[in-house]
Amino acid sequence: MNDRAVELLEQYDIEVLRTRKGRGAIVCDTEKGCLIFKEYTGNDERAELQNRLLKTIAAAGMVQTESIVPNREGQLLVKDSEGNAYILKTWRDGRECNIYDRGECVQAVKLLARLHEAMELPADIPGLPIPFSPEKEYEKHNREIRKVRKFLKQKGQKQQFEISLLGACDYFLEQALEVTEDWVHYSDIFRSEGNAAVCGGTVAFCHGDYQYHNILMGTDGWFVVNFEKCLPDDPIRDLYLLLRKLLEKGNWSVSMGSDLLHVYETERPISARSRIDLYYRLAYPEKFWKIANFYFNSGKAWIPGKNQEKLDKLVAQEKEKQRFLNEVFREVRSLRK
Repeated sequence: MNDRAVELLEQYDIEVLRTRKGRGAIVCDTEKGCLIFKEYTGNDERAELQNRLLKTIAAAGMVQTESIVPNREGQLLVKDSEGNAYILKTWRDGRECNIYDRGECVQAVKLLARLHEAMELPADIPGLPIPFSPEKEYEKHNREIRKVRKFLKQKGQKQQFEISLLGACDYFLEQALEVTEDWVHYSDIFRSEGNAAVCGGTVAFCHGDYQYHNILMGTDGWFVVNFEKCLPDDPIRDLYLLLRKLLEKGNWSVSMGSDLLHVYETERPISARSRIDLYYRLAYPEKFWKIANFYFNSGKAWIPGKNQEKLDKLVAQEKEKQRFLNEVFREVRSLRK
C-alpha cells in the first residue's frame, strides 16, 4: 500500500500513533485501539450491506468480529485520486487458528455455528444480492474442466504436470458431472420448498470465506475478520469450506469429520436439506477444478512444482475422501442408489 493511500487516514477522526505493514494492508495503532486500513474491491452498496450484517452480529453478542470505522463524513469507504476504494476496520493482534490442533478446530466450528445464529437480515433490504446457486457454479466449473482437457489433448509436447493433469481429467470430470446431475435433481425438489437462505421475512447470510486465516486468537479470545465476501446462501456453505480445508489437512479423517459435524449440530442443528447440500458440496471435486483452472489461466512456459505436489496429494487422498463421504453421509449416499 503506497503513501498516498496512507494519507487517506487523515479523513478519519483518529490519531494514528504508529503504522506497520500487514497482509496487503496497513495496521494502525491509534488512541482508539488497533485498526486496519486496506483496499476494498466492492462498491458503497456492498460496504453498507457488510456493515449492516456486522452490526447485527455485534448486537447478538455471541461472537467477536471486526467492525467498520466510518470517516468524519460518515462514509464507510474513502477513495484515492485514482478512484481506488479503502476501508478502515477494527483489528486485534493475534494468531490464526491452528488447523493442526484438533481442539482449536472444534472451537472454530463451534464459533461458526454461533455466528450463523446471528447472520440474518430482513429480506426486503435494498440491494440484496441474488442467493448463490450451486448448480450454476458447478456447470461453470464443468465447462472450465472440459476446456482444460481439450487444451491438453491438443497440446503437443507436454510437461510432466500436464501429463498428470490430463491423466486425472476424465475421472474428476465424470465425478463433477455426476454430482452436478444429482444436485440439479435435488435443486428442482428444493425449489418448490423455497430458497434455503430465505425463511419468513429474513435472509440467512454466510461469511463467505470462513477459514483459519480469518479466525484469530487474541488476548480477549476468538475474533472473526474479513467479511468482504459475505453473501446470502445456506449457512452450510461456510461449514463446507471450513470442513474441506481441515479434512484435506487431516487426510479426510472420518473420526475428525464426524466430531466436527457433531460439534456444529450441538450448537445449531443441520436440516435434512442442508445435510444433502453439504454432502454434494464436499463430493464435488472443487480442489481439482481449482488446480486445473489455475494452470489454464497462468503462464505455461514454467509450471511451479507446487502444482504437481497439489495434484499428487489430491489424487492420493481420493480414496480416503470417498471413504469419508460413504461413512459420514451414509444416509445421503443411499438416496443416490
